[in-house]
Amino acid sequence: MGGTGRESEGSVITEKKQQTRRPSMYKVLLHNDDYTTMDFVVMVLETIFHKGVEEANRIMLNVHEHGVGVAGVYPRDVAETKVILVHDLARKHEYPLKCSLEKA
Repeated sequence: MGGTGRESEGSVITEKKQQTRRPSMYKVLLHNDDYTTMDFVVMVLETIFHKGVEEANRIMLNVHEHGVGVAGVYPRDVAETKVILVHDLARKHEYPLKCSLEKA
């Protein structure tokens, strides 16, 4: 009785798109000191950061000449892991090599 003439009212279902945000990136920095050898820094760059010989040498020289150099840019968890790996390897070889991270 007293209907509007519509049998059913249609409804629109909308799906919200989940926006995936890129993770914040962090620079992993190597710091110069007076004790860690250049060869050791190159080895660290090759083994932990998977750099080729030429790039590892370029980064090592940048660290040596400017006091700090970027070893790589990674999501936070990867960057933190690399910092730990560098410190562990340096300690094992009795070098004071310092490694840190900063937001890119």
